[in-house]
Amino acid sequence: MLCRQSKWRGSSLLSTNILIIEDDETTSGLMREFLESRGFNVSVAFTATDGALHIKNNPCDIVLLDINLPDFNGFEVLKNSKNYSPIPIIVISAEHDSQVKVTAFKYGASDYMVKPIDLDELEARIWANLGKHSKIKLDNGKNLFEIKDSYILFNGERLDLTTIEFDILSLLIENKNRTITRDELVSSLSSISSNRSLDNHIKNIRKKIGDKGSKAKYLKTEYGVGYRLVIED
Repeated sequence: MLCRQSKWRGSSLLSTNILIIEDDETTSGLMREFLESRGFNVSVAFTATDGALHIKNNPCDIVLLDINLPDFNGFEVLKNSKNYSPIPIIVISAEHDSQVKVTAFKYGASDYMVKPIDLDELEARIWANLGKHSKIKLDNGKNLFEIKDSYILFNGERLDLTTIEFDILSLLIENKNRTITRDELVSSLSSISSNRSLDNHIKNIRKKIGDKGSKAKYLKTEYGVGYRLVIED
């Protein structure tokens, strides 16, 4: 069941492709009709298998994913999607259990909404998540870091990042040369559960950009405070 209340005044982006993975035809139909009226390109998959194939083979900017699907649960889609592209995935589920939410974020969900949902809130959350994955090009003569819609280039090469790593690195790039506290990073990214979890993700990002701990060239630790991505303009 979906609830619709006041309109959210967001702008439309005709090139934005949204995939809905939802086996209930009434629910998916209402979401599709609403989002298409807002200018989005919308596709629908009714099973986890079809949804995963769509993510792998078709352009997709954001996914709206139900957990309870007829063939596999949505967690399988979350885990498999990391192999293709770290696109934002908003889980939309009737499950209220906090442990289900934690598991969803653990497997890479960008956001979580509990049914029944408000369609205007859904649109707002879509724009918020797309904003985290917006294009930002930072030029130091080498195009050192370049954020695309769903991935990051480092020295012109695509980084193999998980969804959480993508979000962390994007935030650091957006705040280049500024120290961001660990608490600020954790609170800004709902998919990170603790400071310890953040530290592990930072280690993985460093490996992927060739940084080495205390001798890191780009992703530096400000001990007792947080992290800073150093990019010379």
